[in-house]
Amino acid sequence: MTCAAYGKVGRVTDAPALPDLVHPADSPDSPWWRDAVIYQIYPRSWSDSDGDGIGDLPGITARLPYLRDLGVDAVWLSPFYVSPMNDAGYDVADYRDIDPRFGTLHDAEVLIDTAHALGLKVLVDLVPNHTSSEHEWFRAALAAEPGSPERARYIFREGAGPHGDLPPNNWRSVFGGRGWSRVPDPDGTPGQWYLHIFDTTQPDVNWENEEVRAEYDDILRFWLDRGVDGFRVDVAHGLVKDQTFPDTTGSMHTAENAPGHRMPMWDQDGVHDIYRRWRRILDEYTVPGDPDSERILCAEAWVQPEEALARYVRPDEMHQAFNFEFLDTRWDPAGYRHVITESYRSNDAVGAPTTWVLSNHDVLRHATRLAVAQEGYRPNGIGADDPQPDPELGLRRARAATTMMLALPGGAYVYQGEELGLPEHTTMPDEWRQDPIFHRTKGTDEFALGRDGCRVPMAWAKDEPSLGFGPSAKTWLPQPEAYAALAVDQQDGVPGSTLSLYRDLLAYRRKHRFGHGALAWHELDGPEALAFTNTSGDGTRTVLCLTNFGDEPASLPNGDVIISSGPLDDGRVPTDTTVWLRLPTGHDR
Repeated sequence: MTCAAYGKVGRVTDAPALPDLVHPADSPDSPWWRDAVIYQIYPRSWSDSDGDGIGDLPGITARLPYLRDLGVDAVWLSPFYVSPMNDAGYDVADYRDIDPRFGTLHDAEVLIDTAHALGLKVLVDLVPNHTSSEHEWFRAALAAEPGSPERARYIFREGAGPHGDLPPNNWRSVFGGRGWSRVPDPDGTPGQWYLHIFDTTQPDVNWENEEVRAEYDDILRFWLDRGVDGFRVDVAHGLVKDQTFPDTTGSMHTAENAPGHRMPMWDQDGVHDIYRRWRRILDEYTVPGDPDSERILCAEAWVQPEEALARYVRPDEMHQAFNFEFLDTRWDPAGYRHVITESYRSNDAVGAPTTWVLSNHDVLRHATRLAVAQEGYRPNGIGADDPQPDPELGLRRARAATTMMLALPGGAYVYQGEELGLPEHTTMPDEWRQDPIFHRTKGTDEFALGRDGCRVPMAWAKDEPSLGFGPSAKTWLPQPEAYAALAVDQQDGVPGSTLSLYRDLLAYRRKHRFGHGALAWHELDGPEALAFTNTSGDGTRTVLCLTNFGDEPASLPNGDVIISSGPLDDGRVPTDTTVWLRLPTGHDR
């Protein structure tokens, strides 16, 4: 039995019979996006071509062969638009041009063309819930009178109280503090309030306004005409607000749809009309008879339960939605079993793939998140004065979690650097922090430290300035010491490295079309192990994926070990380890 990452192991007991399917195999001629593995690039932190300490589009273009060799199918670029960067580019001042920090529109076109030549598709971020306060529309709104067409593009309201000096309601900002700010009227007297569910520099757009809808239609076409293959839609659940603007209770961070829990700024029914409209636009760009030409929408929608999220991926709406329930699951087999089963049940009911994800630019990297306490409060940021997680435990669990995730049928997203096992920067000095969450909360909110720790520049070469991020030692955020030993040049071609593990997983997954496979729970599944089979989309083999959560090594049935997330113990699976095992011929289809 050959283990791609860890050499030879022995044979053990016979394999039990396979139970009923949880998820049937996808059609063999399904379009590319149903099983694609898409790699997220955070442009500021990927590769700096000019030495100013900020990543840029030419730097991304130069590194695209690395992603081809990694084995992903597409890249998603976080925002690169003109922006004052109050929220790292998610405050857009011009959706049709590139911020000079990143390059030019020509650089973007070269990047898209180069990616396509390498066989990689390109998704870009669309930020439709709000603009920057420096957007020409918002500047015009501030200069205009209340009730004007300019103000109607945003959400302006009169204040409460006898003098209008109180916010229109009690809505809070996700980033801390109240969700409304007051502006002066053109004559300088105190005037109306505008809504900003995020930072004060991110005024919410009014999606009840047809002019707004037409503008974003045009933005979609602008980028589709330049060859992009799709859009990741920021805050997809937030565009439409309850027009009665009621006071609310509960956390601004959730959009749970249980009775009495749906927040009036999240997951309103009207968002689905917007996405049906967008789907029709994207479908105009599909070449008849060519599923490879399909352009896609992926929702960032923090929505619960799974049935509510599945509404975003009905056949005439979006193509994908991030499975944040999976990302949020604690290191526990029962939790994973529940979210996997319910995700397939909900998505299969609308004919959509499930889209798995473990890390992104807004959460603790899973090489750190899985090492912190798995019960009770779990932080969204870790500082130098906080208890420090065990890096070996985090990396071991992260490798096991990824090995399990990439065995699941459907699509998947990989966040830059996770293929190196990069942890969160948990000792970053506060003076470096740039996230508006940190600056708005003054350290008093549960999310106070913000997201800078997961956005640190990539590590390419151990002994080069800025670890190969750019030609100078400058980096817009500091890199922790741990990154040097994890740099690409320290792992490239090294058996057992995290980079080699990812390459092996992605190569096998692609070769046997595991993303199109059929999933069933296996008899070894239980209180201390998560075990399922994936009968590959090409119909040639059945592979058992087993993750051991117990304290003692777990025995494997008879079969050939294909890949293991860590070394085995005399043919048994140690704790916090995942194995892919090819079952004997009798189980193949």
